[in-house]
Amino acid sequence: MAHLNLKPNFSEPGARYFRAFSPGDDFYELLIDTHRDLTDEQSALLNARLILLLSNHIGDLSVLREAMTLAREGV
Repeated sequence: MAHLNLKPNFSEPGARYFRAFSPGDDFYELLIDTHRDLTDEQSALLNARLILLLSNHIGDLSVLREAMTLAREGV
């Protein structure tokens, strides 16, 4: 049974980073840029589409169930 990876896991094939947190910073910047100039409604739609695309890519229902449980905590 697969488990959700909670450790930083961002990378880009072939890229070399000088600091361990740099790939995460790159992801955050990409995410912010993806939402730039969108209305709140468009941003919510983008998030929903992104969740579905990435969930399909992951595919493992046990991992997705674990992620949903963790994401809901404290909301």
